[in-house]
Amino acid sequence: MLTRAARTGAPDPWAALPSELAPILRPEMSSLATQILTEIQLRIPEYARPMDQKYVHAIRRGVEEALGQFVDQIADPTAPQERCAEVHRALGKAEMHEGRSLDSLQAAYRLGARLAWRRTARIGERARIAPRTMLLLGEAIYAHIDELAARSVEGFAEAQARAAGTRARRRRRLLELLLTDPQPPRRILAEAAEAAHWTLPRTLVVAALERVDGQEQRSNPLSRREALLDLESGHPHLLVPCPDDDADDEPPWEQQLAGWRVALGPRVELHRAPHALRWARKLLELSHAGLVPERPVLRCEDHLSHLLLLSDENLTRQVVHTRLAPLGGLKPKQQVRLADTLLAWLQTRGGAPEVAHRLRVHPQTVRYRLHQLEDLFGDALTDPQARFELEIALRAAGRLLSYGALVPEPAGTGRSST
Repeated sequence: MLTRAARTGAPDPWAALPSELAPILRPEMSSLATQILTEIQLRIPEYARPMDQKYVHAIRRGVEEALGQFVDQIADPTAPQERCAEVHRALGKAEMHEGRSLDSLQAAYRLGARLAWRRTARIGERARIAPRTMLLLGEAIYAHIDELAARSVEGFAEAQARAAGTRARRRRRLLELLLTDPQPPRRILAEAAEAAHWTLPRTLVVAALERVDGQEQRSNPLSRREALLDLESGHPHLLVPCPDDDADDEPPWEQQLAGWRVALGPRVELHRAPHALRWARKLLELSHAGLVPERPVLRCEDHLSHLLLLSDENLTRQVVHTRLAPLGGLKPKQQVRLADTLLAWLQTRGGAPEVAHRLRVHPQTVRYRLHQLEDLFGDALTDPQARFELEIALRAAGRLLSYGALVPEPAGTGRSST
């Protein structure tokens, strides 16, 4: 395996050191390791507290491997380094799992380097090692420590990435469970939430998303609110827990989700999350069809009647065809005029003047149209259930397509049954 100097192209202190130094230094390494470990625990606050014995052993092994590898490289600059490097990667990983930064471990490396140099200097004085050789020895000590510190940084970064990846995968799985219809039992949700380090809320908001520009969104723009996101699937969506203490604390959707069109479901309890997502996705569909405005942020609560009437388009069309069949024998313009008049009459529950005022036509025109409607619809105009379904059909017809396109043609001109 190449030495560090050969890999980086830097001058190689190891090659210039006489291999005869190794047997002079090796006998001192065991006591030096004990001294370094003791000083680390005395001088670095994070390591001064009582520590887990397994972790103490890991640090001791790291010190011993560092010193052993140092002497081995003096004896043979091409000596394998991977075992020592892996030990120090593991120390970096352990720091991350302990919840610490690398500051304490880096301080430990610096302290170890100073102590190693002091001990080596005393050994060199006793053995009357040439000053130039001592300078090279000091350079080698600090080069070795730099290498090991770099390995610990690698381990720390690897552990961070793995933890983030594991957490992301668990949260993605939790999001899938929460939005599965029907939801799994509460016990399973609780276990998945605990594994993902996420607290199950009492209420939440679900949103369906649609990208409106080409920018990639890799981070979680609502991470502060513990949002769960899926931005990579064919139908991106998110779930945001609602704080129990502030019902009005709403994210700035347009700012946080710039580059996306957002359809927000209503605030619902946890078990209704799948329904809220279905409504939000339907609202996006309605906006594509031009039935609701295409705004950056759409709210289901602003379009409940649309969602109710158009949630099952085939069924809605059937209601329209069935209830408005008496209009089928008329020309399209006549269908529209009579449908508008009938809807205004059902909504006002008044006479010709009230309907005329709403439609901005002459009352006599309304009376004429009402007579036509009585001939076409007959008893349906006095039956409460039929009147209710007629109003639904008329509202839906106006929102889906033109009346003429919805009413079957020909449909006959006889009176409809109630």
